[in-house]
Amino acid sequence: MNAAKRHEIFTRLRDANPNPETELEYSNPFELLVAVTLSAQATDVGVNKATRKLFPVANTPAAIYALGVDGLKEYIKTIGLYNSKAENVIKACKMLVELHDSVVPDNREDLEALPGVGRKTANVVLNTAFGQPAMAVDTHIFRVSNRTKIAPGKNVVEVEKKLMRFVPKEFLIDAHHWLILHGRYTCVARKPRCGSCLIEDLCEFKDKAE
Repeated sequence: MNAAKRHEIFTRLRDANPNPETELEYSNPFELLVAVTLSAQATDVGVNKATRKLFPVANTPAAIYALGVDGLKEYIKTIGLYNSKAENVIKACKMLVELHDSVVPDNREDLEALPGVGRKTANVVLNTAFGQPAMAVDTHIFRVSNRTKIAPGKNVVEVEKKLMRFVPKEFLIDAHHWLILHGRYTCVARKPRCGSCLIEDLCEFKDKAE
C-alpha cells in the first residue's frame, strides 16, 4: 500500500470521527490504567460494568490497595482471569504508592515495570492518558492492519512498528482508536462488513464480502 492511499484512509476515518475515544470509562490516568489492565481477554462493556461499582468506592492506588486482593475480587469477579488480575492490580498499586507517590508514570519503562502491565497496556496509557504517539496493537488492530494491508506483519510488535512508521504524523495520536473501532464494528473477524465500509475502495483485501 502506498503513502497516498494510507493518507486518504486516515483522512476518511478522521472525517467520520474527528475525536475518537476509548470505550473504557475512566476519569483519570489511574482509572484508565486499572481498566486497561482488567480488559485483557475481556470486553470493554464487561470491564465498565465492574469499574462502575469499583471506582466510586476506590479509585486511587492507596484506596484499591486497601481493599486487598480478596476485596478487589468482589468487584471484578465477573471479568475473565479476575484472580490473577486482582493480584496484579494490588501489586501495581503498592508500587505506585511506594515508588511513584501514587502518580501513574508517563513513560514506558516505569509503566511496564508494573505487574500486569505489558507493552499493549503501556501503549494505551501513554496514548490515551498522556497524548503520546503510541500504538496499542490488539486483535482488532492486528486484523485491520493485515487485512487492509495498511501495515501487514506476522506479530503485534511488527505491526506496531510498521504503523508507527507508516501512519502519517498528523493522524498518529488518534490512529489507534480509529483502527480499533473500525475492527470492532466494520472490519469484524468472521465476515467483514465491506459493503458499509468507508474505506472499501482503498482497502487491499482480496476476498471482500458483499
